Amino acid sequence: MKQAIIMTSFGTSVPEARGSIDAVENALQETAVGYTAVRAFTSPTIRRILAGRGEQIFSLTEALEQMRREGMDRVVVQPTHLLYGYEYDKLRAEAERFSGCFETLSTGRPLLADNNDILCFAEKLAETHPAQEGASVVYMGHGTEHFANAVYPALQTALHLAGRDDIYIGTVEGWPGLEDILRQLKTPSRVALLPLMLVAGDHARNDMDIDWRQRLEQAGHSVTCAFTGLGELAWVQKMYQDRLSETLSSIYSNKL
Repeated sequence: MKQAIIMTSFGTSVPEARGSIDAVENALQETAVGYTAVRAFTSPTIRRILAGRGEQIFSLTEALEQMRREGMDRVVVQPTHLLYGYEYDKLRAEAERFSGCFETLSTGRPLLADNNDILCFAEKLAETHPAQEGASVVYMGHGTEHFANAVYPALQTALHLAGRDDIYIGTVEGWPGLEDILRQLKTPSRVALLPLMLVAGDHARNDMDIDWRQRLEQAGHSVTCAFTGLGELAWVQKMYQDRLSETLSSIYSNKL
């Protein structure tokens, strides 16, 4: 049986941020033994920028068409998306257009797909940042108008219920925003500012390092920025591996 996994990311045009995607893809390939590994980026803008630099990367449709031409029997589309949302909805609809073209075609869930994922993620964040007197951690996520944005306040709640009121979750385009965090950071403190995104790309280098840093400093806080995408963290890679294992197990169960 010819099998393939299409590792599907939004993508990034920032070379320094690419390592986060590479790390997750390497972890997924370790899990998908016996599968041909293929990369796809869903953002047309990023693919166009990379093409201008001489690098051609499949869209998901192009990757699926290539797998059909190569006569693959079993294809798994495993997204590296953080949560359900408009981008995931589009990805799933794009994959479903190829239903019937393979013996099996499965689309995996995003990283934070249910309550257990959120609780696990919150626990790992807390372990990554031991509490320190006079210090806070602020994570900047992308955010979305999609109802899946509820993951962010849910993650914040999980942290607070675990007693970690020094770790804050905010978003650029959703809720909670930076203003919500500033209202809670009443005492000037040392703030570690990090991206809650797979890659530390344009948002991290502009919104986070410029806008968010400046506003936090204007409020009297001492700020340090870290450009570590989530994909670079070993425990996040393990969560992606578990997500893929779930998808592969489901395929096997359906074949029994």
